[in-house]
Amino acid sequence: MVVCTKDERQSLVARKHCKMSQRKSSSSPFSLKVVAINLAAGGSAGFTEICIMHPLDVVKTRFQIQTTGKPGDPNYYTSVYDCIRKMARNEGVLSLYKGVLPPVLVETPKRAVKFLTFEIYKKIFGSSTPTTFFLAGLGSGTTEAILVNPFEVVKVAQQANRSQHKVSPSTWAVARQIVKNEGFGFRGLNKGVTATIGRNGLFNMIYFGFFHTVNSKITQPENKWRQNFQKFLIGLVAGVLGCLVNIPFDVAKSRIQGPQPVPGEIKYRSTFGSIGLVYREEGFRALYKGLVPKVLRLGPGAGIMMIVYENVHGYLTKRFPDD
Repeated sequence: MVVCTKDERQSLVARKHCKMSQRKSSSSPFSLKVVAINLAAGGSAGFTEICIMHPLDVVKTRFQIQTTGKPGDPNYYTSVYDCIRKMARNEGVLSLYKGVLPPVLVETPKRAVKFLTFEIYKKIFGSSTPTTFFLAGLGSGTTEAILVNPFEVVKVAQQANRSQHKVSPSTWAVARQIVKNEGFGFRGLNKGVTATIGRNGLFNMIYFGFFHTVNSKITQPENKWRQNFQKFLIGLVAGVLGCLVNIPFDVAKSRIQGPQPVPGEIKYRSTFGSIGLVYREEGFRALYKGLVPKVLRLGPGAGIMMIVYENVHGYLTKRFPDD
């Protein structure tokens, strides 16, 4: 029996991670196996995150579309807890999962695209530097936003509905109604696409850029549990930073895609026009509406996603090694 010293064990761990990185970087991002592994790992990460964190996304949207009201109003929310309590009381506990079907349907392919395109863009840039990580993240977020925006429009419409959950229109009914009344264009299923690009592009840029830069420069623990916990913490910090940077675009997106203040009159049209309008009418703090539930959701959610992705990706890579 061979006994390794602590330094030797750390060296073995470092060599193991180096070999994994070399195998990962040497494979073409367009090969069928690499695409399939990234799709499976990214999809698993997205599905897990949305199932755990969706109620906070509903709360975030309610805050972002809230423009007027007073504390006595049952539809006016003063805190995350107040929103959850009033929604559960007035609309039913399941109302916290309003609009969950579009994310469930889209988060699996969305996160799959998110991680796959990050690897593709990273390979295109041809290096593993912080600049590459940030630029690849930006490209990943832009691609992701264009693909998922119609689902976002339906999700926001459902989350803004204040009727009892059991009598709320279904996802398909909401989608049909949007297409019937507004079509598929920039006033219909694709409205707010620029705001979605700004939101997702900035978030992914910070998320991937920060995570991979930090993760590549610090020592990887030998213990698997500690490795996962370290990745969770880095992912959490990356998610929080991404939220702080992109939330004005998220507020603009919710205003554009959500119900307009006066029925039949479009107040919020363009992304930067909506940001400017919110700032002029409601002040700078209004651009950060929904920040608390957003951070509570996407901070831990970002950590959860990275753990699930890294572990599923690692398992599948070992299960289906290169010939």
